Amino acid sequence: MIKNIFTDTVYVEVIVDRVEPENAPFIKDEMNRLVYTRFKGRVASKAEAKSQIRIAYAGSTYAPLAYQDGYVTRYRANIRVHFTMVNKEGKSTKLITSIVESDIEASSLTSSTLRIDAIRKGLEKALDEFLAYVSAKGMLKEAK
Repeated sequence: MIKNIFTDTVYVEVIVDRVEPENAPFIKDEMNRLVYTRFKGRVASKAEAKSQIRIAYAGSTYAPLAYQDGYVTRYRANIRVHFTMVNKEGKSTKLITSIVESDIEASSLTSSTLRIDAIRKGLEKALDEFLAYVSAKGMLKEAK
């Protein structure tokens, strides 16, 4: 189904967020892995690729879900990722918001690590949702 949308060669571009730059290599590696394993394609340079995927981390918000003794013990992270696809059909965009809920401890070091972990889990979920979206588009095209 994905083959109906993307060609064999795909260029993957990740826009680095100034607030969360440490997530760019993670996103790039995960998307490259998806191109190889799920798209059955090959990552190529921009000049030789026939399809392109641009991914931009669009920020995150956090909402407390539970408190204990005045401290947040559980939170929800909303992770926004903006995808732009350029393929044989033209250009299209998709904004995906993924939700991750997690427990948290009253330690700032642990909290920071959990925040980064929540962002990465959210990014993984967003990439999976993007893959499902592309598959659905491919099925619709095949049905025509």
